[in-house]
Amino acid sequence: MKRRRGTFQMGAAIALMLMARGAFAQVAASSAAGQNSTKMAARPVAGSGIAGEWEGGLQAGESQLKLVLHLSAEKSGEIQAKLDSPEQGVYGMEATDTSYEQGNLHFAITSVNAAFDGKLGADGRTISGTWKQGSANLPLILHRQSSAAKGRMPINAISPIEGTWQGAFQNGNMRFRLQLHISHDEAKKLTGTMDSLDQGANGLPMTNLSEANGAVHFEIAIVSGVYKGTLNAARNTIAGKWSQSQDSVALEFKRSDDVLALRRPQNPAKPYPYKEEEIRFSSAKGNGTLAGTLTIPQGAGPFPAALLVAGSGPQNRDEAIAGHSPYLVWSDYLTRKGISVLRYDKRGIGKSSGDFSSATTEDFAADAAAAIAYLKSRKEIAPAKVGVVGHSEGGLIAPILAGDGAGNGSIAWIVLLAAPAQTGEQVMLEQSEAIAGAAGMPQAQVLRSLDFDRQAYALVRSEKDSALLEKKLDAMVTSSGIAEGAVPASVQAQINMLSSPWFRYFLDYDPLPALEKVKCPVLALNGERDLQVIAKENLALIQKTLEGAGNKDVTTREIPHLNHLFQHAESGTPAEYGAIEETISPEALEIVGDWITKHSGS
Repeated sequence: MKRRRGTFQMGAAIALMLMARGAFAQVAASSAAGQNSTKMAARPVAGSGIAGEWEGGLQAGESQLKLVLHLSAEKSGEIQAKLDSPEQGVYGMEATDTSYEQGNLHFAITSVNAAFDGKLGADGRTISGTWKQGSANLPLILHRQSSAAKGRMPINAISPIEGTWQGAFQNGNMRFRLQLHISHDEAKKLTGTMDSLDQGANGLPMTNLSEANGAVHFEIAIVSGVYKGTLNAARNTIAGKWSQSQDSVALEFKRSDDVLALRRPQNPAKPYPYKEEEIRFSSAKGNGTLAGTLTIPQGAGPFPAALLVAGSGPQNRDEAIAGHSPYLVWSDYLTRKGISVLRYDKRGIGKSSGDFSSATTEDFAADAAAAIAYLKSRKEIAPAKVGVVGHSEGGLIAPILAGDGAGNGSIAWIVLLAAPAQTGEQVMLEQSEAIAGAAGMPQAQVLRSLDFDRQAYALVRSEKDSALLEKKLDAMVTSSGIAEGAVPASVQAQINMLSSPWFRYFLDYDPLPALEKVKCPVLALNGERDLQVIAKENLALIQKTLEGAGNKDVTTREIPHLNHLFQHAESGTPAEYGAIEETISPEALEIVGDWITKHSGS
């Protein structure tokens, strides 16, 4: 949805808090931009009796969080699960590791590090079980929703436009899905809200909402938007126009409870023209087992290979974010060019075991080193032609592997995608300022927010007790008023993150010493509109450090119009990630593919 500058952007400090874990390849707060996990092969199902729509609530303290589960049985004998959290403005999170056997349902939502195990009741109307997220185990009962009632006008409606509606409009390479909720109050007056699903803007209040003889009108004051439409005779479609900032676009809504599907045209479709294998290998120091996917080109090997190392946060093997699967697209593209690719779920995520919550960048680097060792053990792989592609935090890890650290200096080449060359604190301060500026925040407010950030970081350094640190951070946020209007659960989650071992390590981590030890060929790319790792500062520092240390094969490039995910973007803000249909720009794919091919002799 086209926005007035500054409309949906919180203060810079809160933007930071929502993105600190997601400063590398992740949208704010797991999030607000609707991070979705990636569809993965599920186990065979015994039948489709569990398919349908289910609804339940998680009781957390005094509040209850509504969840809507969509289960569908595929012809292949697999079951697929998607989850909505309407109060948080998150829809269509695709579950992984989904199974239904002998009445027992299991699925995981890796983007929020959660899983559910439940059992179908004898009457087929309830699924009773436990929602596990972090250290919390909460009871959750899901109730089957009647398909006959879906998308219908409420029984007590006073107007034919009451109910839930779905619509979408295109703006350049972005598609914005909108959802309307219309009802009436005790005074018999129409009320409504609108969700901009791909921006994570939930519950935007309607003003001047009216319907008379099929003529529909409402305004969304917070974005200076106006909609005028006409209800059809069947009362299931409203056709009209959305106007904002002197621009207008045709916009049709259809009565439905099901949100419109995401469009991801770059996701490859099976059958693939290469071999795909589910693999497992021991993680660092044998503390767990990492699960992943190895793709191998057709033909005689051994092949050059690339290890994909994901950005920060609870990433699965496809680096799922905002409904996109970047590493699925990268893997498919490179394998079609004759390069074998390994991508894997982080420890404790998806099908990998281990403890994610206590791990730091150093631990994730050790896991990546174990992945390199596994790749080199495969007979299909040429061990002297194994390289690393690291995105964002993965771009911190790649130089560690390529130097004399975890990778023992045995890496053929590395590709750094939006990799930081500054300390974590500097990266995040610049990120917060850039995002706030793109949102049109007044400079005085930006400066106040950045000052808050610095105080929070100082507190992280000085207070070593994690539980006490959480309390102090919570008090800081509350007294500052900076979290006003934010979803409490999201703010609390980010306070927990700021208190985590990962953040303590990342805050002061300096990438330059590791870069100085890299002697293999390096390709470093950034998007011009990357607001999370600023291109000019970081690319220049990467090049200067590598060349100053004697590296003779360094290529850096800033690609116009691309954001942190290497999508063509309008502003580069994380709020656009989910709305952009492109997952990876063709230019970025071609640059990386050609460079790896040249440096692998493939």
